[in-house]
Amino acid sequence: MSKVLCVDDEHEVLVTMCRVLEGAGHTVSSAESAREAIAKISSNAYDAVVTDWKLGDADGRAVVQAVRNQGDGAMPVVVFTAYKDDAITAPEPIADLYLEKPVEPEELIKILEELLKSPDHGA
Repeated sequence: MSKVLCVDDEHEVLVTMCRVLEGAGHTVSSAESAREAIAKISSNAYDAVVTDWKLGDADGRAVVQAVRNQGDGAMPVVVFTAYKDDAITAPEPIADLYLEKPVEPEELIKILEELLKSPDHGA
């Protein structure tokens, strides 16, 4: 399947999200901060990024920006957040989809797999 970076500053949420994605057959890397996620994005190839919006050291916009700066910027990004209004009204760049916490595992997997199949993302 696909290589996915999962980002959340809440360790338990991060572990759960990684398990969900791994259970769906994805190879998952994790990051507990925007800084760590940006470093991983710049030095690794991922097929998609799933990130929380409110991170301890920055907001998800920094992670989305790092993804959009990589290659052709077509890698899908899914943001999950308890602050959906803040996330969707943030200035460019924008994620492909914003999900409100708590995220249903089946919904996340279905959405991610649809985005990965999309011709816009070249996966």
